Amino acid sequence: MAPYVDEAILNDPDLIAERDSRDTLVALATAGAQVRQAITMSREAGIERVAGGDRPRSVLVASLGGSAVVANVLELLAEPGSPVPVTVRRNLPLPGWVGPLDLVVAVSLSGRAPGPLAVAAEAARRGASLLTVGAADSPLAEVCARARGVHIAVARGATSSRAALWSLLTPVVLAAHELGLLEAGESVLFETADRLDLHAEACRPRSESFVNPAKILAIQLAETIPVVLGDGPLNGVAASRAASMLSRTARIPATYGELPDAASQIVASFDGPFTAGGGRGAGVRESAPDIFADPFLDGPAQPRLGLLMLRDAPPTTPSRETDEAEALTDAVLQTAYDAGVRVSTVVAEPGHPLVRLAGQIAQTDFAATYLAIGLGLDPAVSPHVADLRDRTRG
Repeated sequence: MAPYVDEAILNDPDLIAERDSRDTLVALATAGAQVRQAITMSREAGIERVAGGDRPRSVLVASLGGSAVVANVLELLAEPGSPVPVTVRRNLPLPGWVGPLDLVVAVSLSGRAPGPLAVAAEAARRGASLLTVGAADSPLAEVCARARGVHIAVARGATSSRAALWSLLTPVVLAAHELGLLEAGESVLFETADRLDLHAEACRPRSESFVNPAKILAIQLAETIPVVLGDGPLNGVAASRAASMLSRTARIPATYGELPDAASQIVASFDGPFTAGGGRGAGVRESAPDIFADPFLDGPAQPRLGLLMLRDAPPTTPSRETDEAEALTDAVLQTAYDAGVRVSTVVAEPGHPLVRLAGQIAQTDFAATYLAIGLGLDPAVSPHVADLRDRTRG
């Protein structure tokens, strides 16, 4: 049976607050403030001392869970012009080439995540430079201090790495800028904070569901099995974050992909059992679902495949490559419409890549949270996750 979102809940700020026991929406709304505060805390901690102020031979980033996207964002921003390679590692083993000439970045809100902590400890043992981001009084901070690295503390009070993303990401971006790996200094970060503030205002709980873009998106995704597709590398990162938020926050299993590589595997699913034709005719244009179907006689309606397409802002200087990418995106969307897939689209607003990415992440973060609340779930509390922790605890 397809899940049902109660719009009455989404239009009642009191009911929203009641379902949102740990103020996830409030935390998401502070994203812009997180950026500004993290800039200040990074400067106070001496971010300019990272790697002794010298450009490292390479940079390796360790982050996972709610902060996994930190590594993906740094890799995305550095790839076009970084003079040194940037790689991602979630856990041990640390690659054999990491040594005293390299910088290892480890990110964990609590400072206790086993993967980043183990990577940082091994990097310190090998004499690599360290940059760590997380709680002030934590094992991660202690490892960094012993290695004479730079630790950026996050503000106290954050309870979820998913909602504290910008407190974790900002110091890493600022450090990479200081080392000349990318162009995203304080001016870009302040623009990012402003863009996050605009989305927080548009997606606020008191905004009605017919004008609130995040609530609209949540309602569109509610009765679907979502596939999140990015139209290129930037939105590929946003798609991975969106799929993670839908799974972890809204408890809706979601997969994701990035064009052009994922085009075939995504389009292949349009022939399957979760589209209008129910897999009864690959390549056939499907008809709309029967509006007269009786759920008692015909059985409850199953969830339908939903495509959430994340598109970049139109390029300022079109090229053959951008024209081909746009044509592929349009072709995928048309194929989805023809197959009876429920399609939602989020288009980035112009700006620096980090600013554009911030807007995409903000809207899908809010949408996943509203989807959880509309389904009657607490976005921050999962009994099964708690059970898993109890079963695997020491």
